[in-house]
Amino acid sequence: MGELRDDLIQYSQDVTSGKITACQKHKWACERFLRDLDREGTDEFPFVFSEEKANRFLDWMRLFKHRKGILKGEHIEPHIIQKFVFGNIYGWIHKDTGYRRFNKAYWQVGRKNAKSQSLSCVGSYEEMAFGEGASEVYCTATKRKQARIVYDETVAMLDGCPELKGKYKIAYGQIVHKKTGSIMEALSKEDGKKGDGYNPQCGIIDEYHAHETSEMYDIIDSGMVARPQPLLMIITTAGFDLSNPCYSVEYKLVSHILDPYNPYENENYFVMINELDKEDLEKDDGIKNEAVWEKANPIVCSYPEGIDSIRKRLNLALEAPEKMRDFLTKTLNVWVQMREFGYMDLSKWAKCGQNFDIEILRGEECTIGADLSATLDLTSVAHEFEIEGKYYVLCHSFMPEERLNEKMATDKVPYDFWVKKGWITLTPGEVVDYDFVIEYINTTNEKYGFIPKELCYDKWNANMFGTEMTTQGYTCVDIRQGMQKLGEPTKNFREEVYQGNVIHNNNPVLTWAIGNAITKMAPNETFMLDKSKSKQRIDPIAAVINAHCRAMVNEDSTSVYETRGVR
Repeated sequence: MGELRDDLIQYSQDVTSGKITACQKHKWACERFLRDLDREGTDEFPFVFSEEKANRFLDWMRLFKHRKGILKGEHIEPHIIQKFVFGNIYGWIHKDTGYRRFNKAYWQVGRKNAKSQSLSCVGSYEEMAFGEGASEVYCTATKRKQARIVYDETVAMLDGCPELKGKYKIAYGQIVHKKTGSIMEALSKEDGKKGDGYNPQCGIIDEYHAHETSEMYDIIDSGMVARPQPLLMIITTAGFDLSNPCYSVEYKLVSHILDPYNPYENENYFVMINELDKEDLEKDDGIKNEAVWEKANPIVCSYPEGIDSIRKRLNLALEAPEKMRDFLTKTLNVWVQMREFGYMDLSKWAKCGQNFDIEILRGEECTIGADLSATLDLTSVAHEFEIEGKYYVLCHSFMPEERLNEKMATDKVPYDFWVKKGWITLTPGEVVDYDFVIEYINTTNEKYGFIPKELCYDKWNANMFGTEMTTQGYTCVDIRQGMQKLGEPTKNFREEVYQGNVIHNNNPVLTWAIGNAITKMAPNETFMLDKSKSKQRIDPIAAVINAHCRAMVNEDSTSVYETRGVR
């Protein structure tokens, strides 16, 4: 056995034993390596580990210099996690053909853990040194700017490497290897490329979590069929839209590959995941526990300045919740369902859910909020109760019956199921009939003895509704839809959710709307919901915010209002 093999065995044993701090999936990756060594070269497992092949790539990395950080200007000495990842990718070969075992590789790790540096080394190696003639290497992304990150890093690293001077040229947006004619270039969805004519030896996908579709992945993957030993290399952090293919397809797939208790196997796909474990997030100290940061940041946490940089990012995230999403996904590598500029982390909202009996609210004062802005789609009503420092929230929505099938097809959500379960009321015709809304408010108040203090809504385009409710004895409050009126209540409601002070009854329509909600910011770091940027309905959460505008003001006051049927 050689030195590298011994190093990787020792590393794997230290990880699996707990001597090195690592997440469960990292441990599984090391167990997989040790298990493969035990069976290498057998009929069942016709692969062998070649130190020569692995070291050839690692020596290629050593040609280059660090371009940033405290090691700037020094030659790269691969960190042990890089040795493990790329030692596996390049070291395992078929015992008969000598072709590489792994045609795909996925590495999920926190930011600033040398992702771009590693990908640049992969790209230049596959183009110039792997040995395939007329190699084509593509750095892919949906945005042109993102696709050029690894490409530009490769150019800069080559320019700083005297050993490779004169062996390449930059021409027409390509790095061209003079000896073989091999090329490397950036490829993005914005360029309108369809994949025709591409014959990739290597495809590099940086930050796959940001891809809304698998289009670029598919272009590279489908073009590799003619290559005997291509490589599709993905390095990414976690993301905040769980509907994107990186989470919904790839992350789930690679998790199955690593899981020793899952029968699914793929011997040609290398996987390394560095993330916080679920139980780390559930503990009292949670994300503040520096002892677990290494799980997502094996390189950053190997030197004091790196740990200090994470401390600074955490402090910023704790002071400004808008930064928490990026801290969780990019630094701690935790998948979070929270869109870009999204209003709320749905995991925090879920923790506030209780299947409570509405009877516990009988006879209590409440503030009612309504969102009446969309007569063709959803109209929503919310009741908010402040009881001993906790906000109880109820919500109900209305939809035109004749628009049901159309909206199910366009919005792709189970409106019919929500109607059946009583979360939505259908009203006759093609527009929401506000008589049904008024009847719901009155009937609900009378049934449970609710004591409404105020009815809050935007009076614009709802004059008849306001006139009728005022006539019936409600105190109506105009909630103008602007930052001055909505900014602080929108921010405060989220803060109350994050502190566990909001209690809701797991209304799926309201939860769906919160997941859809996008915010727009003001210079003072307040924000409001942005209906123009939200791709799907947000009426239920808009109704809740309308109520919260006054509930947070009136929580210490005594009701002096008379309402229909209630004294």
